[in-house]
Amino acid sequence: MTSFFNGLGFLFTKVLFIPMDLLSELELKNWWAANTITWIFILITCYYFVFWLKQLQIFKANNEDEQDTTAQSFLK
Repeated sequence: MTSFFNGLGFLFTKVLFIPMDLLSELELKNWWAANTITWIFILITCYYFVFWLKQLQIFKANNEDEQDTTAQSFLK
């Protein structure tokens, strides 16, 4: 049973963290290159946040949104 947990430890520390180790080494050389992935995810998140807000405006303009101020039906 101990070898199973040692195998899991090896998997998570030596194998699955290889991309993170490469990024940490790259960050010491070039900060912008290492954080390109982060900036891409930030831009994607901003895009979909704006998309979500536009969809909310569309539903509100069509009177399709239901705004109920109570969290549960038993609070009414």
